[in-house]
Amino acid sequence: MRTLTEPAPICYPLHPMIALNNISKQYGRQILFLEASMQLNPGEKVGLVGPNGAGKTTLFRVIAGEEQPDEGDVSIPKRTTIGFFRQDTAEMSGRSVLDEAIAGSGRLGDLHHELTDLEHSLADPGRTDEMDSLLDRYGVVQDEYQHRGGYDLEARAYTVLHGLGFEQDQIDGDVGALSGGWKTRVAMAKVLLMKPDVLLLDEPTNHLDIESILWLEQFLKNSAAAVLMTCHDRDFMNRTVTRIIEIDGGDLTSWGGDYDFYARERVIQEAQREAAYARQQAMFAKERRFIERFAAHAAKAAQVQSRVKKLDKIEEIEEPRRRVVVKFDFRQPSRSGDDVLMLKGVTKAYGPRKIYERFDFSIHRGERWCVLGRNGAGKSTLLKMVAGVIEPDAGSVRLGASLKMGYFSQQALDLLDPARTVFEQLQHDHHKETQGVLRSCLGAFQFSGKDVDKLIRVLSGGEKSRLVMAGMLIDPPNFLVLDEPTNHLDLETKEMLVEALGQFQGTMLFVSHDRTFLKGLGTRVLELEYGTDGERWPRQYPGSYIEYVRKTGHEAPGVHA
Repeated sequence: MRTLTEPAPICYPLHPMIALNNISKQYGRQILFLEASMQLNPGEKVGLVGPNGAGKTTLFRVIAGEEQPDEGDVSIPKRTTIGFFRQDTAEMSGRSVLDEAIAGSGRLGDLHHELTDLEHSLADPGRTDEMDSLLDRYGVVQDEYQHRGGYDLEARAYTVLHGLGFEQDQIDGDVGALSGGWKTRVAMAKVLLMKPDVLLLDEPTNHLDIESILWLEQFLKNSAAAVLMTCHDRDFMNRTVTRIIEIDGGDLTSWGGDYDFYARERVIQEAQREAAYARQQAMFAKERRFIERFAAHAAKAAQVQSRVKKLDKIEEIEEPRRRVVVKFDFRQPSRSGDDVLMLKGVTKAYGPRKIYERFDFSIHRGERWCVLGRNGAGKSTLLKMVAGVIEPDAGSVRLGASLKMGYFSQQALDLLDPARTVFEQLQHDHHKETQGVLRSCLGAFQFSGKDVDKLIRVLSGGEKSRLVMAGMLIDPPNFLVLDEPTNHLDLETKEMLVEALGQFQGTMLFVSHDRTFLKGLGTRVLELEYGTDGERWPRQYPGSYIEYVRKTGHEAPGVHA
């Protein structure tokens, strides 16, 4: 494994937690790893990066023992416990959220539920004749449970679940009633409660709001576990990891430092490789011209042979692979009136729970409002009322003149036709556009080559999000209402989107947990929060998100920086 580091060197322990030695892995003609090596040291926090399809998930599976390399070996000390969080969660039902989290927390969870079952059995008058054996087993299980720290398991479970955004009624409720995103949070709670020696985290910030992301940052910093994770949240990576491992072209390269260091150094390294390749190609061309010119001249025969031998001995530099990020010049929208949105005396409640009460709020042309608030504070409710998806119980929501609204939410993904291809969907929605324009726009959202012929029914949630966003921006409205637009977007696409929307001359109202998005676009902040008496007090900050953080001392309501 090649290592590129900052001036301060990384000191590796003598005994790594995990070592991959010269592993190779191939699926059909696709080579994921070719004699690649890496190590993960005790307590180390490492980010795993690489283009889609490079083999990040496969690497996790190899470490977790779910797959074997074709060649090479994986060295993991005996009794090392590994917690693997992945996006595809198993079916959950029939338990409370608390019991489900505890049940999936490994050996300790098994002991917890065995103790509960034994206590029920001991209280069963129909099992009196088994009392001696039940008591013996209870003593054995109780000793191991206590030795493993089991008596604080329930308290830790509450801490983790609250940290991941669960309210008490959700924790006590049936896990089967949760949405897919909330079940993913339960799956993460299971892994964190295991207290494993190694944490493998595949996109841990997906489905988390900013409050939960900030909590998870601190949890991982305080954890004694070694961490290897993929993540599309740049701030999260920068604050959590001290090393980056890149998968690309079958190789594993280690970069000492956070993600920003890796990104800067990678640009420098790519420029150096391209310059070295260009110099070598120029030298080869010069030498070959000499050989071709004087091959038939007897007087130059010795020089020709000498240069032929020289070229044969030179190790040719491989042509650098270039990651192509397609730039697309998004059009500017038509001009709207100066008053874009006016809310007057808006009240909204769900049963006894009041979300808004006599709320006044207005947006003027060109403003970009980001909406912050804890789970249940009413962020999505506000956007739905603005988009006309739901009505307020009282008050009015009025849109300004000459307004064309574009509303993005996760529910918008359901409007895609599963029988169409990616290209057919965009062509159907924008039939007046040329194929060149449509393909360029899709390329900007990482749909290139055969990707445009994929059926929508086989797309991932992230791919569907990218397709909906591409369709919205190809003919942009002058008022964008965006509910978590960056979910599942990779870093390159996310940064392209921030750059494109930075030039957008319309008006925006958005909810996002991504700090790159918030810092890059938010010029106004609406903070939804509870007062000490339980009442809501939305606050409006006239400055940018960056100024909001500086002024309030926190990045999200109630979470201090």
